[in-house]
Amino acid sequence: MRTRLHDRLERTRQEGRAALIGYLPAGFPTVADSVSVIEAMVAGGCDVVEVGLPYSDPTMDGPTIQRAAGVALEAGTTPTDVLRVAEATAETGAAALVMSYWNPVDHYGVARFATDLAATGASGMITPDLLPEEAGAWIEASDAAGLDRVFLVAPSSTDVRLKTTTNACRGFVYAASLMGVTGTRAQVAGTAQQLVSRTRAAREPGADPLPVCVGLGISTGDQAAEVAGYADGVIVGAGFCQRVLDAVDMASARSAVRAFAEELAQGVRRTD
Repeated sequence: MRTRLHDRLERTRQEGRAALIGYLPAGFPTVADSVSVIEAMVAGGCDVVEVGLPYSDPTMDGPTIQRAAGVALEAGTTPTDVLRVAEATAETGAAALVMSYWNPVDHYGVARFATDLAATGASGMITPDLLPEEAGAWIEASDAAGLDRVFLVAPSSTDVRLKTTTNACRGFVYAASLMGVTGTRAQVAGTAQQLVSRTRAAREPGADPLPVCVGLGISTGDQAAEVAGYADGVIVGAGFCQRVLDAVDMASARSAVRAFAEELAQGVRRTD
């Protein structure tokens, strides 16, 4: 089984660079506007886009993404809207993923959500609060629908946890660079590179290599270049959301988002 995510990550590997992965909540600030912002992200150089499913209890998200998701929730964004945005994202040519806490998916119906997500052309889903040991229903449904599934590892993950998680993932492994919530930071956590090395080493002997992508705290082209030196993908979310929050209108938001994506895209291609 190959998804567009597999193809995109393989292409960036062949180009000798890390993939640029952007995140935006669906429905932020409206469903239509979130599509236009994602189009700007892709035009600026995002290879993969994570479409967030806004949730009322975002335990891993910092204040910026919480604000963005809150705007989307106040606008009445539903899981069906999220699927519409995922479909529009796939239509840009980028690899599309949904990122969602588990409760909304469980409420929607796991098998139904997998079937509906696959129908959008998206590649799969990231589930930040779901452990592989508790993901039996999602593993079964994602297998049946041909979807990738991405679980998270963190600096605190034991070697056993890293092995369990990497072997349950398909598409890539999401390496959270630090213990904490999402948000921009002055520098990337020093634990990130070690976590990438440990995660790669945890893969079962003889198994195909699985990309490891790093998120949490990346907010500049220089930081993107730093992470791209040891990871297969660079994940940025709060920086995109902040530019929309700061913009005076949607035209300004799209312009700022595209310029930021271009800065990050140059970073992941830097060879110095």
